[in-house]
Amino acid sequence: MKNCSLHSDEQARLEALQLLQLLDTPAEERFDRITRIAKRMFGVPTVLITLVDSDRLWFKSIQGLDVHEAPRSQSLCACAITEELPLIVPNTLTDERFANTPLVTNYPNIRFYAGCALHAPSNHRIGTLCLIDTEPREIIDEDIEILQELASLVEQEFKATALSTIDELTNISNRRGFLQLAQQALSHCRREKQNACLLYFDLDDFKQINDNLGHSFGDKVLKAFAQILSQSFRTSDVFARLGGDEFVVLLTNTTPQEMDTVIARLKRNVDDYNLQHDHSIKYSCGSTTYAGEESIEALLHKADQEMYSHKASKHERGAQTDC
Repeated sequence: MKNCSLHSDEQARLEALQLLQLLDTPAEERFDRITRIAKRMFGVPTVLITLVDSDRLWFKSIQGLDVHEAPRSQSLCACAITEELPLIVPNTLTDERFANTPLVTNYPNIRFYAGCALHAPSNHRIGTLCLIDTEPREIIDEDIEILQELASLVEQEFKATALSTIDELTNISNRRGFLQLAQQALSHCRREKQNACLLYFDLDDFKQINDNLGHSFGDKVLKAFAQILSQSFRTSDVFARLGGDEFVVLLTNTTPQEMDTVIARLKRNVDDYNLQHDHSIKYSCGSTTYAGEESIEALLHKADQEMYSHKASKHERGAQTDC
């Protein structure tokens, strides 16, 4: 099959996909309605809403197949997301890019494919709305326009999802999104008997920043700290802005010793930022470890208390930022 090169911003694309929190979730009528309409309008046996993960294709909505995912290396959709315009393949057997791919030579025996890239709210291409037939067929320009219009409906649902779980200012998870992701992560740690650590951050003197420099400048600081968190932690870690100037990170499969290394990396990144700007980001931090039974709410409460104790001790002794 054609080698579909990764995007230059593949990591950001995957982060945008993870933020939507749609992978491995149950079927939803809002998406199934669109694929049913497309199946009826185009008269094809199969319509899919696909999400292109790092190594797999996962189907958020399925009409006409009895599988829920496929290897990314074998999928036409992996190529479709590299193109801004829809990928149209009238006959896969006569197209040298795809003639030998297993999804063509074996089940589901794709002969016709039309895939329109789906964009996350960040504008990264994260999946497709695609039409599949087991027989070759042609598609006219008017049909392609209709496919694009249906794809825009899917993207509207992505935006609605993002509004409920993503912080609009910083573009990382909000409290609701964090609680959903963190609960899933803790359930995995419980099953696999893995360690986890939670960090709770509060920006120091943030009220003075807003009062003295204005709320727009304060927003700039919040976005900068969110970006530093994104750079400092793994994509498998769950981080969020809980509200105001409070941020949180859940590190899964992480020991307290490993957490110390991560905290040191965060501090270096903050120090680098402060050296490059005429204002400084300072923060207080509380931490706690997961022992296998605590709820995410209990971990947040404990880390929050630790953070405020840290903040109070800093005021007493004029300490520098650390955890």
